[in-house]
Amino acid sequence: MRWVWMSGLLALVLSAAITVYLWPLSPGVLALQFAWSPRTFGEIVHLWPPEDLERYRRHLVVDHVLLLSYAAFGWLLATRTHVFEPLGRAGRAFARMCLPLAAAFDAAENAFHAWLTEVPRFDTPLTYLLSTACSSLKWALLFVFAALLLWACARGED
Repeated sequence: MRWVWMSGLLALVLSAAITVYLWPLSPGVLALQFAWSPRTFGEIVHLWPPEDLERYRRHLVVDHVLLLSYAAFGWLLATRTHVFEPLGRAGRAFARMCLPLAAAFDAAENAFHAWLTEVPRFDTPLTYLLSTACSSLKWALLFVFAALLLWACARGED
């Protein structure tokens, strides 16, 4: 149980730290994550001064630690506790995979963004679309995990 708490606390602290670190960026990081075209992505990046772009690129290293910590938290919460028992076997299996899959999409998104922010690459529109798909799937899985957790807790009280 200690590893569940440690991984969850690490994910929470890193998430808060990254949010504070990236707060000065305007437009914010979410806008970049959902920039599905080279034009939109480029417009966002070009609104940032060079030091903000460097700030964004530097955060990607810490973001990898964050995604590992939330993947571990989700897996451990689903496998080492009884929180998801009210969901049945299939629900528990799905909950177990939500955050590790979200982390995999997050890692792919980070790789795309590291490559796309290194130099202008406006001739690869599919890359921007794939990056946005990874972001979308990551966020969807994070929200699904939260919904499953709330549902399991509500059903556990019955």
